[in-house]
Amino acid sequence: MNKKGIDYPIMFITLLLVCIGVTMVFSASFYYAQQKFDDSYYFFKRQGLWAIAGLCGMIFMANFDYWKLKKFSKLFLFVSILLLVAVLFFGTELNKAKRWLYIGPFSFQPSEIAKLALIIYLSDSLSKDKKKASSFWKGVIPSLMVTGVLFLLIMKQPNMSTAGILVMITFVMLFLAGAKIWHLLMFVGAGCIGVVALVKDAEYRLNRILAFRDPWSDPKGKGWQTIQSLYSLGSGGWFGMGLGASRQKFLYLTYSETDFIFAIIGEELGFVGATLVMLLFLSLIWRGIKIAITAPDLFGTLLASGIICMIGIQVLLNIAVVTNSIPPTGVPLPFISYGGTSLFLFMSSVGVLLNISKYSRAT
Repeated sequence: MNKKGIDYPIMFITLLLVCIGVTMVFSASFYYAQQKFDDSYYFFKRQGLWAIAGLCGMIFMANFDYWKLKKFSKLFLFVSILLLVAVLFFGTELNKAKRWLYIGPFSFQPSEIAKLALIIYLSDSLSKDKKKASSFWKGVIPSLMVTGVLFLLIMKQPNMSTAGILVMITFVMLFLAGAKIWHLLMFVGAGCIGVVALVKDAEYRLNRILAFRDPWSDPKGKGWQTIQSLYSLGSGGWFGMGLGASRQKFLYLTYSETDFIFAIIGEELGFVGATLVMLLFLSLIWRGIKIAITAPDLFGTLLASGIICMIGIQVLLNIAVVTNSIPPTGVPLPFISYGGTSLFLFMSSVGVLLNISKYSRAT
């Protein structure tokens, strides 16, 4: 295959989003970091180091021929399963969930690794035979069984949002690989019943539904986070209160540097700034779709589609939660929210996109 230059717009958009993210992490976290760690730069320094590591990962993957990933697809999946099992036994419990593995001062989330591992595995599996995905027993069932194993392990943490994202990615990739619609619709119906059962099974999930429907019914309890997020967005107006001038981050809006960082963007940079961030994401997704369409083989198409689907789903869910368009759930905003594992893997995934773009067909 003939190589050409990488897709520079994707690279520049990604780097711009990361720079915005590092800046906003500092702005959103400096007061909380000072109160908890006596170091206002605590989160900023760590996010900056992970951004550098992510840049190295992106450069490496941009120069690592993507089709070589096929050789490691089963190994990546196996390792991700081992890590998901390990976190249940050896993980550190935070907020009643075991999602982090610590190796000395280094920590990471195995569930983030599982997302990319699943995308690589499904891309390899479904691209071996173009008719495989259209077969219920040879394509759909095996793919959903693999996803089901990851889903159950992640639900044991528990982490319903990440588990759900894996399922959504799988359905999109099966559809793009040629799965029959009615095969997928069968499982969508079963999935809806399963979601209802999971919500009823845990009181905190039901509280999130109630907070979504009417957060002001319990403004100091389950509706607090949603209300503070909306206050934050509403305070920004058209052009925002100014970088660093947010009021909600002063211990009113929790997780302001992670899951609710978009609310701080809206408060400090206003409607205009928040819209520009969304336009950057839309541009990134559009360029990613173009790479998937022009990829030279089915493996490249599915791999690019899975990566851009992962990014797009998380952007959509994060912003929907912050704007109270869906019930609250913990989904970080790609490239922007604080979190080293997420940032490193998203940037490395963009590196894979850049490598695929080197071999894309002319349009």
